[in-house]
Amino acid sequence: MPLSEYIIMRELNHPDINQFAVYRRVGGWETYAAALREQTPAALVQQVKDSGLRGRGGAGFPTGVKWGFLPKGVYPRYLLCNCDESEPGTFNNHQIIDRNPHQVIEGVALSAYAIECHTAYIYMRGEFASAALLLEQAIAEAYAAGFLGKNILGTGYDLDIYIHRGAGAYICGEETALMESLEGKLGQPRLKPPFPAVEGLYGKPTIINNVETLANVPRIIEKGVAWYRSHGTEKSPGTKCFSISGHVNRPGNYELPFGVPLRELIESPEYAGGMRGGRPVKIIIPGGASAPWLTAKHLDTPLDYEGVAAAGSMLGSGAVIVLDDSVKAPHVAYKMDEFFKHESCGKCTPCREGTHWLVKVLHRMAEEGHGEANDIPTLHSIYRQMEGNCFCLLGESAVMPIKSALELFPEEFEAIVKG
Repeated sequence: MPLSEYIIMRELNHPDINQFAVYRRVGGWETYAAALREQTPAALVQQVKDSGLRGRGGAGFPTGVKWGFLPKGVYPRYLLCNCDESEPGTFNNHQIIDRNPHQVIEGVALSAYAIECHTAYIYMRGEFASAALLLEQAIAEAYAAGFLGKNILGTGYDLDIYIHRGAGAYICGEETALMESLEGKLGQPRLKPPFPAVEGLYGKPTIINNVETLANVPRIIEKGVAWYRSHGTEKSPGTKCFSISGHVNRPGNYELPFGVPLRELIESPEYAGGMRGGRPVKIIIPGGASAPWLTAKHLDTPLDYEGVAAAGSMLGSGAVIVLDDSVKAPHVAYKMDEFFKHESCGKCTPCREGTHWLVKVLHRMAEEGHGEANDIPTLHSIYRQMEGNCFCLLGESAVMPIKSALELFPEEFEAIVKG
């Protein structure tokens, strides 16, 4: 059943919450104001840590623990809100900003105060022109109301938030490439360590969280740790805004507690409403194009980090792509790896060359329908040379579609070879 009270998709409880006056009327910015007056930054970090909030950008790393990695006494510090949202199948950040931009800005502001930061950036995907304008307006309203700027609410705390629009490069969603881009350099990943919390933007300690992660923070501080942990599971507390697409009747964003079975998201009339035309499920990609594939036998997998991992995949960004039996696995792998080839920054040889050759072979097999005897061993050889050898996760992500397709549907590749 749908939630009675939403944490992220609050527009379902409060229509027009995207308007500043409505957001204020339902308690918006009050949590931030009270925190500045009554709580220390360390106390806020501890609450976020106790809540069990995990990063929603893909890795699922505990947010409060990440904040705790900042070296003591080293300033200035920076907070970066990652709104590059480029993972195929993911579109929840865009809706969060469109429907409730003020909660995102308050989440950035609260988190900045918690980590003792005075300058925060929101890095926007280049194509999100309308979303950038909405956030700029929300930031202007927050400044006008005294929630941003110098000596906020007479507390002595200063904070400036800036919007930075990227140029539409998928690689800039990777946290170190994002920092390179923000510094005006070519968007390519950095070698780690040092990690951003120690040496990040402009060589200073930096925390990077995505939109959905930071939008949770005001509700955690407002409602308390126990309330937040009453949703979800012990190891994956809270809710997740799942983006479901593909061959379902009602694609869209749906907020569910962690732990709900995958079947419920796909089949419930409250959510995706089942498969179009009643066709059977063939492929489920539970965490965006970067995630290993699942099949219909995994429909009862709980949608939390541990459950999806136990099934052999990863929850990632929560982008659930569901495909029916009308598709062919080689074609799906080809289209996804074509994307990764296009988006490879070219910094490392395994990714640059590997994606090129994967797509070259897959195009001939999936698009032209022509296979040669050594094609299947060649595909295995290419992805094995990429696996574990790429500079960042983009190359590793490109491995997932072809590896999954070959493991789950080898007969479809064999059929092409046999003509």
